Amino acid sequence: MLSDLENFFISQPEPRRSVYMHLRTHIPTLSEGITPEWKYRLPFFYLNGRMLCYLWYEKKTSEPYIGICDGYLIDHPALEMQDRKRIKILRLDPKKDLNLNLIDEVLGLAIKTTGGR
Repeated sequence: MLSDLENFFISQPEPRRSVYMHLRTHIPTLSEGITPEWKYRLPFFYLNGRMLCYLWYEKKTSEPYIGICDGYLIDHPALEMQDRKRIKILRLDPKKDLNLNLIDEVLGLAIKTTGGR
């Protein structure tokens, strides 16, 4: 039987599923101590027991994004705060190749912020 986390990934419609599946394997390679978790009915990535980021999508457009848990502490032009207090998001266009350099840059800042508390 599959876990809720596994079910989340395989139940997503394309092209969002492909984006999520790639990020699922890519994000843990960015730092030792990053683990996937199922929290609040979302796929999260934790760094040494602290929330780092999660995967979700915009309801209106169905486009995926990475939610940076302490994004309010990070200043990066690609991140959007919107109406959130702590979380900033990095939008991803599922119709284009993922910009792994940008993702790595933003998550690198998040790793420094999360690990530095």
